[in-house]
Amino acid sequence: MSLALWFSPQGSQSVGMGRALAETSPAARAVFGTADEVLGWSVSQTCWTGPAERLNDTRQTQPCLLTTSVAALRALEERGAPTPAVVAGHSVGEFAALVAAGVLDLDGALRLVARRGELMAAASAGQSGGMAAVIGLERDVVERVVASVGRPTQLVVANDNAPGQVVISGLRDALDAAVASMRAAGARRIMPLAVSGAFHSPMMASVGEELAVAFEAETWRDARVPVVSNVTAEPETDADRIRALLAEQVRSPVEWVRGVTRMVADGVDTAIECGSGSALVGMARRIAPSMRLGHVADPTSLDDAMGLIGATARAGA
Repeated sequence: MSLALWFSPQGSQSVGMGRALAETSPAARAVFGTADEVLGWSVSQTCWTGPAERLNDTRQTQPCLLTTSVAALRALEERGAPTPAVVAGHSVGEFAALVAAGVLDLDGALRLVARRGELMAAASAGQSGGMAAVIGLERDVVERVVASVGRPTQLVVANDNAPGQVVISGLRDALDAAVASMRAAGARRIMPLAVSGAFHSPMMASVGEELAVAFEAETWRDARVPVVSNVTAEPETDADRIRALLAEQVRSPVEWVRGVTRMVADGVDTAIECGSGSALVGMARRIAPSMRLGHVADPTSLDDAMGLIGATARAGA
């Protein structure tokens, strides 16, 4: 068995996330306690009781997702899960992957993700930006339609999530202008995402620059296990290289399809998603149907994930 651990993206959040894990796992509960203390506001209560409007504000969403993902990771480790061969996270989930790989400690990751959320919210203020998932078209077709709209600084491909699931990002009027063309090209659905701005687009360039400054205040270490970068879709271990890519990530496409494909090519056959929900598992079923997949979001899914790991290890023995 070659195991990957994955960490959930923005959009996975839901009121109540992580609560059942914290109630049953001391290690998970400790993560929520650390987040409350480091950030000086109740991350735990925002995750567990909301309200949804607060949880969906990117300034809270991002630290809450990081906390929930690391809590799931610690619960998995508490149960004796083996060290993964590789880790990866989607967008903000990459910070949880860095904690898992030992590149950042939890305190530092919390501070940086809170700053990331603040910067992204500020960059979105005054911009009428957003994101939308295009269902039923492959990336190359979506890229051609985006190019045909003729607004290269206002509309881009932001996430390559799975075959037939590509996210575009940009100004609202550019998004609106692309809708008819996407449908004419064969898109089955175009779904606006519950985000407050044009994330993973050139409109986040200033965020990357300011994040690079914030990164200077934290301690970075070379990764104990490779981290597959959202930007390059390559396994990275060098701390300086990871830092540079992470600053670039907020304005660059999330290359999830290429990243999963690379992990499979490197021999990964089993992946567990840590966080709220199982969005990455759903994507992977379309990218690499032969992979064995699980997730950890609550005690039941934790039991199932440990069962999957055990059965896979026995089958490979």
